[in-house]
Amino acid sequence: MTIVDGALEWREHPDPVAGDHDLLVAVRAAGLNGGDLMQRRGLYPAPPGEPPDIPGLELAGEVVAVGPSVRDFAVGDRVMAVVGGGGQAELARVPERHALAVPDDVAWAEAGGFPEVFTTAHDALFTQCGLTVGDRLCVHGAAGGVGVAAVQLGVLAGAQVTATVRDPDRRADVAALGDGVTVADPADVAAHGPFDVILELVGAPNLPTDLATLAIDGRIAVIGIGAGAKAEVHLGALMATRGVIRGSTLRPRSFEEKAAAARALARHALPALAAGRLRVPVTATFPLAEATAAYDRFAAGGKFGKIVLTG
Repeated sequence: MTIVDGALEWREHPDPVAGDHDLLVAVRAAGLNGGDLMQRRGLYPAPPGEPPDIPGLELAGEVVAVGPSVRDFAVGDRVMAVVGGGGQAELARVPERHALAVPDDVAWAEAGGFPEVFTTAHDALFTQCGLTVGDRLCVHGAAGGVGVAAVQLGVLAGAQVTATVRDPDRRADVAALGDGVTVADPADVAAHGPFDVILELVGAPNLPTDLATLAIDGRIAVIGIGAGAKAEVHLGALMATRGVIRGSTLRPRSFEEKAAAARALARHALPALAAGRLRVPVTATFPLAEATAAYDRFAAGGKFGKIVLTG
């Protein structure tokens, strides 16, 4: 799938080649993410070394070739990964240290929608904010891909999870993600605070409420700004709680940082995914060559979980 003047076209490209430490993967599924829509609009360029015009931040598929120094994977293995770009194609190059093994009972569509959202949520909750057992966690925008991942990871960690969902039709879906999950209208979330960790997936309009509902020594991780990027911060409120506001993105990070995030996710989340304690709700799938329809469905909103392109 190729971005051409803001449109999507199915075009031939030279096959990627596996480098010394790379896997060449025949893509079976590629999850769609907000970053893909931004890249299509020219607002989220691929990092150096990645295809500038082939979108796709996550994929799952079968290894069809390996570089000479690869040790942990072989031809025929099922893998999934976060990639810097190029995931929405028949073939993709994946660094071995960024690849995750797909558990046997996980279908391709679910595997294709797992890496980006679960890595993003896991990194924000645990690496950035130190979420631990008993913490009170609030996830804003919980019906989207990262929100669904964050709610489940919070339950898995033994946190007390409150999820805000604007669409009333999606609240029961989010509540079913784990035992004890409280689902609230964003306007009513203050009644459920204070919170030790707030995962902000909506953006600037929520920041005053985030600060007002932050517990002492609380942490806010801002990883979504779809509703706006500029906010006024009441520094007095932040000082009173000794609070921390962290901002985070995944795509621009270094090779080593991405490898560390993949390994942390593998240790913590892959056993739970294999056991069925984590899941990837898929709201719709589209053939890879029909990506335009998938992008339109994503942009329309009102979805629960992931939209996935399948090969």
